Amino acid sequence: MKILYHHRTASKDGQAVHIEEMIAALRAQGHEVRVVSPMVAPAVSHASNAGQMGDNVGWVHRLRSALPNALYELLELAYSLVAYRRLAQAAKAFQPDMIYERYNLYLLAGVFLKRRLNIPLLLEVNAPLVFERSQHSGGLALPRLARWAEGLAWRSADVVLPVTQVLASHVKEYGVPDERIAVIPNGINRAHFAVSPSPTFAKAQRGLTGKLVLGFTGFVREWHGVDRVIRWMATPAAPSHLHLVIVGDGPVRADLEAQARQLNLSERVRFTGVIHRDQVPDWVAAFDIALQPAVVPYASPLKLMEYLVMGKAIIAPRTPNLLEVLNDNENALMFDADAPTGFEEALSRLCADDALREKLGAGAYATIEKLDLTWDGNARRVVGLANRSIVAAAVAR
Repeated sequence: MKILYHHRTASKDGQAVHIEEMIAALRAQGHEVRVVSPMVAPAVSHASNAGQMGDNVGWVHRLRSALPNALYELLELAYSLVAYRRLAQAAKAFQPDMIYERYNLYLLAGVFLKRRLNIPLLLEVNAPLVFERSQHSGGLALPRLARWAEGLAWRSADVVLPVTQVLASHVKEYGVPDERIAVIPNGINRAHFAVSPSPTFAKAQRGLTGKLVLGFTGFVREWHGVDRVIRWMATPAAPSHLHLVIVGDGPVRADLEAQARQLNLSERVRFTGVIHRDQVPDWVAAFDIALQPAVVPYASPLKLMEYLVMGKAIIAPRTPNLLEVLNDNENALMFDADAPTGFEEALSRLCADDALREKLGAGAYATIEKLDLTWDGNARRVVGLANRSIVAAAVAR
């Protein structure tokens, strides 16, 4: 199949991982993929992994902060015309069988091209951006226009691909029927993590021999609740040989480091800073307990897939989106996010129970195979859905 892959993502973070891995999986299965993306974000592939994961496109954030929200949103919509021209030019040369687009607010280029060429559009949706941006980043200045654009994109796609059932409910609210919605959660590249070292070796390499290691990966923000971990580490419930490793960086790093100093825990809390994604498996290998302290209610966290494939004992909140993948006391120890001390009680229990950690780790590792939480599996499902759409269109003609 010839797939025209379109996105508007310019940052090197979890979004870039999703893009790179899906493209690599589709190509590995023999499909031709032509990528159209912003000029600031060259077409990526699994083999060209040059950036540091966690890098941000600073000029975008500066532009957003410098302009009135309404003007910025109109520029986002206008970008659809620029993107459409690039997409149309690529389609003319490539003659694709389908369009695969990563949804972004006000991005309608895929819709325009689908209507012109009458070929299937599969739309990957990672967040309900009207809702999300209404809650954060100063809100939306043009909410009616934003809802119109989101509804048009979702209703126009032949298949909408939300990453969780919770997110699928947002899609349905726009009138998209069930038969045009297929939930495809984030996945993992097992080969990328298969070469990771043993926990003993990984700890030795990082000066953590004999330590009980709590670990967190990703861009840490205030709502993640890592401050609760550090606060709990200063209580008698926390073992004295406990260490916390944060693989990544984030806007609250300085605050967390200051908190650790105030509690005399500086020697037991470590930030790696931004690292190349190839180094992530080596760090996660050193974890005894993998932390998912909080979660966006509609997300499919990439860090969770990394924890699962590495066979780590996971602590996570009992939220509907995580319950699509996790089962309490089988592949994770889950806690009530609304309970004031639920997270801390889960930490105390898991730190004290070696057998439970081993059981949860084995269950976590088995989950990847059980649910086929791989990019290869996701690519197969996408192609199957595209073929179904092509056949349906042929019958309709």
